Amino acid sequence: MATAPRSSVGRQVDYPTSDGKPMAETEIHRDLMLDLIKTLDAHFAADPMVCVSGNLMMFYEEGNKRKHISPDVFVVRGIPKKLREYYLTWLEGKGPDLAIELTSKSTRSEDVKKKKFLYRDVLKIPEYFLFDPLQDYLKPPIQGLRLVDGEYEPIDPINGRLPSEVLGLHLERSGSQLRLYDPQTGQWLPTSAERIEAERQRADQIEQENARLRRELETFRRQRNGGG
Repeated sequence: MATAPRSSVGRQVDYPTSDGKPMAETEIHRDLMLDLIKTLDAHFAADPMVCVSGNLMMFYEEGNKRKHISPDVFVVRGIPKKLREYYLTWLEGKGPDLAIELTSKSTRSEDVKKKKFLYRDVLKIPEYFLFDPLQDYLKPPIQGLRLVDGEYEPIDPINGRLPSEVLGLHLERSGSQLRLYDPQTGQWLPTSAERIEAERQRADQIEQENARLRRELETFRRQRNGGG
């Protein structure tokens, strides 16, 4: 359990780092959440002022450890990357610019009602996306909302994808996966598994090239020494 800086009301508050709930409803939800965080983190790796996180306790009322939420995935522009035990909106200076909830029938009420109200009216998150990977109830299974004059309005799809102004990316369902598409490059952002496979292939290519160079060097040495 971590201790927060002294609050303005002059008392020390111990903000918990866990709400005691499971990380995700199913392994599909868990793996998808972790992959989205890693994929977005890799995409914004070169920008030190984009924070990508998720499943992190976020407190939005100073001194009140009961006032918290834990978005599955969230992105905040304009604050530094760093490891956080929890997120205190009044210290960071702002709330998220985007939140993604990986929803299911069992979390329907919280995601569609409680979190929508909180994200819209309290945290005022500009973009809110919901994705139902198992197609439990949400129709269509991916939906996006954008804050316009204090109200959430549906985001219209472009070529079947939902554009995010915050990310500069498009979100699209691919089976039980939520993929991120870069309209500037015309390519999907690679998933963690795809990045690992690409690194493995590059390592194999480097090893093959090194082996070729070693063979050529050995041939050169034999020829120089008259070995034929």
